[in-house]
Amino acid sequence: MYSIGFDIGSSSVKAALVETSSGKSIAVVHEPANEMDIYAPQVSWAEQQPDMWWKHVCVASKRLLSENDIDAKQVKGIGISYQMHGLVVVDKTGTPLRNAIIWCDSRAVSIGEKAFSDLGVVKCMGHLLNSPANFTASKLKWVHDNEPAVYEKIHKYMLPGDYIAYKFSGLMRTTANGLSEGTLWDYKENKAADWLLDYYGLDRSLTPEIVSNFSSQGNVDKAGAKASGLAVGTPIMYRAGDQPNNALSLNVLSPGEVAATAGTSGVVYALTDKTTSQEPERINHFAHVNYTKTTPTVGKLLCINGSGIQYRWMKNNSGNPSYPQMNQLAAQEPIGSNGLLVLPFGNGAERMLHNKNVGAQFVNIDLNTHHSAAMYRAVLEGIAFSFVYGMEIMAKDQTEMKVIRAGNDNLFQSEVFSNTIATLVGQEIELYNTTGAVGAARAVSLNQNDIKAFGAAVSQHDYVSSFTPLANKAQYQEAYQEWKAHLQTILTHKHK
Repeated sequence: MYSIGFDIGSSSVKAALVETSSGKSIAVVHEPANEMDIYAPQVSWAEQQPDMWWKHVCVASKRLLSENDIDAKQVKGIGISYQMHGLVVVDKTGTPLRNAIIWCDSRAVSIGEKAFSDLGVVKCMGHLLNSPANFTASKLKWVHDNEPAVYEKIHKYMLPGDYIAYKFSGLMRTTANGLSEGTLWDYKENKAADWLLDYYGLDRSLTPEIVSNFSSQGNVDKAGAKASGLAVGTPIMYRAGDQPNNALSLNVLSPGEVAATAGTSGVVYALTDKTTSQEPERINHFAHVNYTKTTPTVGKLLCINGSGIQYRWMKNNSGNPSYPQMNQLAAQEPIGSNGLLVLPFGNGAERMLHNKNVGAQFVNIDLNTHHSAAMYRAVLEGIAFSFVYGMEIMAKDQTEMKVIRAGNDNLFQSEVFSNTIATLVGQEIELYNTTGAVGAARAVSLNQNDIKAFGAAVSQHDYVSSFTPLANKAQYQEAYQEWKAHLQTILTHKHK
């Protein structure tokens, strides 16, 4: 028997076929061949067509079955991971009323800021663990205020993964975890935050039925089966946002465990059992995949916009060498890159810097000493230092970090990058070969009682290697302190 996991991103849909008895990944496919389109009708807006996601989900599903000679009846269940914070609005027939407003759209920032000011820190942090900010609730308010004709026709709002589950099953449902992504979950009352909808003047009935993360959330109906190639009755057993699902894929399920990613942007996602925080803006908080009222496991998420995009920029503007070549050259340079410092914040405002845009900078370039290899190392160190800086913010907010796990891809394949973080934070970094789609497929067989068995399967199939803190910590600390001092100077003088 098998399970299939879907990971609906903003660039592509990934689908994985997993053997349920062993947890072994059989195949992974991507659709489409090129990146999906993102529509930007205005600056800082970002939209996608929900049915475009569904189209590629169906193509990916049929490919997995046909290319691996699998009978659809052999698929035990499906799991869904999806881009977080998006908004899909549908009418009574389930037809989208407009394009989805996706995670990177910032049109609702001012709406969320006003809500946070009006409702207050105590109310928002005590109940939502976040500022309403630019999340799903604020995006729905934007539709209410700016597209009243659309709003009047809305039957339900959904997260992107909820919509895909609906297309499979015909059922409009969501999860507490999903609602928490949109600042629509009240942790204190353990129910939907109807009071926030009331404040925004939104109809409470627009919230879909809430189901458990690990449960039969509906079965594939005739229409879903015809479109996807799956069998009628195949259960949907799991759904979660991409960052919580990435953590699950890495066996990050208990307080003190951390999932880190370092692609175009960087994310530190640390688990805690504390439902309090002093960071309403720099850190976001979401109900983790195994959150319950009695065991409130919460994911504390810190995002770094200027991360891998800096390394890609360096690659594109230095003759386009391969990343392994860059990593090898960087490793030959001394710690601290002979005084060369890089601030990697060249991808817009940084939430962890209080939404300031300090830009990317190369500092202390010596034209007689520094060359491309030194610049590669300085960029890797600068990005790693930004991760450490973020982790310090999280530590001050009572975030325990016992172990850090990451996928064996992107920047974590660099010894310079991984050794720098491991040494400065004093924690081992474990690398795993896995993907969000594989994690979603494995989660089909998971419930609250299977956590240990799930972790054993991840370790058995996916563990690659570890980076342990190095003995020469003083050199790393000296370089980091110089970097941090320069950042503080920029923050102080540029943004008085």
